[in-house]
Amino acid sequence: MKRTRNDILQGTLDLLVLKCLAAQGRMHGYAITFHIHTISAEQLRVEEGSLYPALHRMEQEGWVKAEWGTTEKKRQARFYAITAAGRRQLEQEEESWARLRDGVQRVLRYA
Repeated sequence: MKRTRNDILQGTLDLLVLKCLAAQGRMHGYAITFHIHTISAEQLRVEEGSLYPALHRMEQEGWVKAEWGTTEKKRQARFYAITAAGRRQLEQEEESWARLRDGVQRVLRYA
């Protein structure tokens, strides 16, 4: 079975979402998916079926907090913001990603 970009994305979703919230501030779900898609030069697409369960889990972990608000289009939506615990988790996720990236680069270079 061929791996798609979204298969790989599953392992990095927390990292990407936390980074977006840390950099951009409070965002609703659609804005998070749009931001990731845009910033990645349309290489990454986060599906709603992956994003919302992840946001719910991150809220339970205390990494994000959610509150209802109004979007730019005057619709009610849940807005998410990173917490202090989320910032600590983001730091761990970035360190883990760097180790994985370095390991993969070594294999590609010397295999």
